[in-house]
Amino acid sequence: MGSDKPAGLLRRAFRGLAGDRDQQDAEVLQDFAQDCGARSITGCHDREMVTLYGTLRTITFSPRGGVPALEGELYDGTGTVKLIWLGRRKIAGIHPGSELIASGRIGVVDGDRVMFNPRYELRPTAAHG
Repeated sequence: MGSDKPAGLLRRAFRGLAGDRDQQDAEVLQDFAQDCGARSITGCHDREMVTLYGTLRTITFSPRGGVPALEGELYDGTGTVKLIWLGRRKIAGIHPGSELIASGRIGVVDGDRVMFNPRYELRPTAAHG
């Protein structure tokens, strides 16, 4: 794993010269995910237990069947998964821009990757750039 870091840093440095900010941010997220042992979202299969790392893009309150539900879209540089906390209206520290490690069983609902009631660990927000 140590030998991959210089390659990742060099790759980002060259990309920086090209000016593709979204690609740089995606690569930073992927490097952090690899460093903490997380899987890529696009590499996950239905009903698999996984640990993911990423940034919450959106947070919405969306009741499901009369039950409160807080939903967040987690992005890891490869794809997104919808994190759904049933019975919650809000969670301290969970907001757009939060970086976290989420663990649980991933599923597919209506074509979207989802994880219900994931365990999570908030991470310090990295300076991407």
